[in-house]
Amino acid sequence: MTLRTAAPSTALALATALVLTGCVAGEDAAAEPAATGGTWSTDTLEIDFATYNPLSLVIKEQGWLEETLGDDVTVTWVQSAGSNKANEALRAGAIDVGSTAGSAALLARSNGSPIRTIDIYSQPEWAAIVVPEGSDVTSVEDLAGRSVAATKGTDPYFFLLQALDEAGVPLDEVEVQNLQHADGRTALEQGSVDAWAGLDPIMAASQAESGTELLYRNIDFTTYGFLNATEEFLEASPDVAQVVVDAYEKARAYAQENPQEVVDILAEVAAIDPAVAETVIVERTNLDVDPVPGDDQRAVLEVVGPIFVESGDVSDQAAIDDALGTLFEPTFAEAADPSRVAG
Repeated sequence: MTLRTAAPSTALALATALVLTGCVAGEDAAAEPAATGGTWSTDTLEIDFATYNPLSLVIKEQGWLEETLGDDVTVTWVQSAGSNKANEALRAGAIDVGSTAGSAALLARSNGSPIRTIDIYSQPEWAAIVVPEGSDVTSVEDLAGRSVAATKGTDPYFFLLQALDEAGVPLDEVEVQNLQHADGRTALEQGSVDAWAGLDPIMAASQAESGTELLYRNIDFTTYGFLNATEEFLEASPDVAQVVVDAYEKARAYAQENPQEVVDILAEVAAIDPAVAETVIVERTNLDVDPVPGDDQRAVLEVVGPIFVESGDVSDQAAIDDALGTLFEPTFAEAADPSRVAG
């Protein structure tokens, strides 16, 4: 993992302006307590952590948010079992900030969820199609007439849709069993389904512990890791939102400088063997990405969007286009400054 050190000039300018004025251009987001009395704009922050988002694990473990925000803000961490669960919590207002795959963020925004993407935390190869060892399913084409476990609303599900589309297999020829990721693994290993659209680190653990095999991999079908926040939170507490993004960029540098420590944290939180965690972090997680949501993410989502419409997950292409035009909020990542985070 290599840290990207060359910041765009716009980001440097915004970061400088933030230090001098306490505001993000156009957003009135302060890096320090917003009110003149020296307090933050909110006294609570609800934020998720997830085993598919290693930077969230680092931030939680290090306690940076708590130290930076101090006693005035109570930080509550909520675990997300998958992008679909993070989206449900964001939509319900149970969390202010949540981590999902890009595809899941687009799906949520297309269906009316008031979220904005404020940071890109990784480009992971976290999804693949998994089959039991020795399976007679040897290609994606062989999935026609078979059953596949997948968690709808998550990147592995959209990975499956893209793989089927590429292979020319109509979705209605596949029995998709909508199971949460861990249940999908169980169903595969117990023989209840023929294949599973898997997610790391559960997928890597299944390979190591049960001998399952990756039938099909394609990193181009994954849609980056998106850090999303509710519009209500961004409007009411841009100062705290900026602290969150600053912490994410501190965690990115920390993770790249201390990969073994990240492996150890993931192994403990996910209750997996350290060797499995190492596969996920070292071999299948790229943190060397620009944190500012933009053209790279838009390009992959423009491919996924029409598949949502075809599968019936979104009503029409107009909803996709509107979501693509409003999903990204780049100013926080452009102004990110890890040095403002305590610890």
